[in-house]
Amino acid sequence: MGRLIRFIFGLFAYVFFFSSFLYLIGFVANVFVPRSIDSGPATSASPAALAATINLALLLLFGLQHSVMARPGFKAALTRLWPAAIERSLYVAMTSVALSLLYVFWRPLPAAVWSVDSESLGVLLHVVSALGWAIVLISTFLINHFELFGLRQIWADMRRADIPETSFRNPLFYKLVRHPIYTGFLLAFWATPDMSQGRLLFAMGMTVYILIGIRYEEKDLIESLGADYSEYRQRVGMLVPGVGKKR
Repeated sequence: MGRLIRFIFGLFAYVFFFSSFLYLIGFVANVFVPRSIDSGPATSASPAALAATINLALLLLFGLQHSVMARPGFKAALTRLWPAAIERSLYVAMTSVALSLLYVFWRPLPAAVWSVDSESLGVLLHVVSALGWAIVLISTFLINHFELFGLRQIWADMRRADIPETSFRNPLFYKLVRHPIYTGFLLAFWATPDMSQGRLLFAMGMTVYILIGIRYEEKDLIESLGADYSEYRQRVGMLVPGVGKKR
């Protein structure tokens, strides 16, 4: 596979993912998109139990893809068959595929779990959700947005340059919590004045995935960053400032 083809694939993967991310915002908030958590195929076509089963299977598929492909052992095996320069791009593209399948096959469960009557509290919850999405995006730039999504790798590959080894640092949000991206997602998923059964299922499923994923992610970080990250875990909370320190 030539460098130009690798570069084009990396750009495609990034655009595909960023489009999927923007769709996720509309999907969760039930705005701007044709199919969302609470709007899609007629609920009468899918009994609640079947709809919940399908939705859980979609969440499981996303969780398995997102977690398995992130493990060092999988990456090492993959790069024996796939160019290392676009290993991250493939991960990003497959994440987008998993999200797209979720958008297409998700079955709405629109029955209300809670609904906030207070207009001011409703506005506040929308603001918190929007803040969560902003934290997610800003946090990717704080560590290295372009490396996280494979662009730095394909640019270095085009220039035949080496990528400097990643060093440990904890800017801004990372001084407050170890995983601000996940914190942002949790705020975005849970903060709503109108919680349907479908959104509750989605939020709970993603929360379980995040808690499980953090366990494996931190194990990998300790192995790669050593004592620096171990000491960081002792000082900084996991998802909430001051909560979840590892002593």
